[in-house]
Amino acid sequence: MRLARWVCAFSLFALVPCASFSQQQTLPIWPNGNPESSTITGPETDPTTDANRIVSGKVTVRITNVSKPTLSVYLPPKGKNTGAAALVLPGGAYLRLAWNLEGTEVCDWLNSIGMTGLLVKYRVPETGHYPDNAEDLEDAQQAMRIARSHAVEWGIDPQRIGAIGFSAGAHLAAALSTHSDFQGKNVPSSTADAKPNWQMLLYPGWLNGADGKVNPTVKPVTDTPPTFLVMAEDDYTAHVENALVYFQALKDVKVPAELHLFTQGGHGFGLRPTELPISRWPTLAEAWLHTIHVLGKPGPVPRP
Repeated sequence: MRLARWVCAFSLFALVPCASFSQQQTLPIWPNGNPESSTITGPETDPTTDANRIVSGKVTVRITNVSKPTLSVYLPPKGKNTGAAALVLPGGAYLRLAWNLEGTEVCDWLNSIGMTGLLVKYRVPETGHYPDNAEDLEDAQQAMRIARSHAVEWGIDPQRIGAIGFSAGAHLAAALSTHSDFQGKNVPSSTADAKPNWQMLLYPGWLNGADGKVNPTVKPVTDTPPTFLVMAEDDYTAHVENALVYFQALKDVKVPAELHLFTQGGHGFGLRPTELPISRWPTLAEAWLHTIHVLGKPGPVPRP
């Protein structure tokens, strides 16, 4: 069984669906070629080593050398589809993507609560990230536009599509929420809306700026979408101040937000269950989605 799961995990590189996943289809984000010339050479590979292969007792698969970004669609069972959906943005320091830990497993969880998972394989590694390098943001923007353009086909409500990001992916989600109208120099202009309707940021990085303030490149504005934040106090990779300053910045512009800080959990825990309370964050997240009426009965979201 372990060998079968290992082979199944590596079939992701060939985009062959595994039995444990509900992947329906994969679309190129830029079918006519990337807006910029790629600096990546060589095929996609898994840079995982024996030292970091096991997380919470399970094998972890990572991807790097992504020169052809894609959007993989995970549809819930037809009878369970709520119409809500989310872009899923794995982390990996903009060097690699934590493909199953913060990607396919997140889509499986979304499917279990009646939501469509839209897994974004954005370009990595690249030199820098937004705003120094806009390629990651361009990929996320285009993924959201594709999602909305296929909303009818995929049974998605275009007004209930969020973004869920982990670590670097959380920074990318925050950039997308704040700069959805960014126009890349080589990207054809579009009237399609790229802004998420809500966002979840798990152990985010690069949100903390100088002097204990939020990073001005992702500073929330009045139309930043409702936000759910989770972080551990003992996260010594991204550091808890990222969540603290970002939550305060959301509060300052009266954006509805929910912050969950835990004593233990470290960094990169994903959704895998452990004995720590932080691993129960998906239950809190599902309740929050009802609070902001992405799930359950429709209604307005009060501003603080």
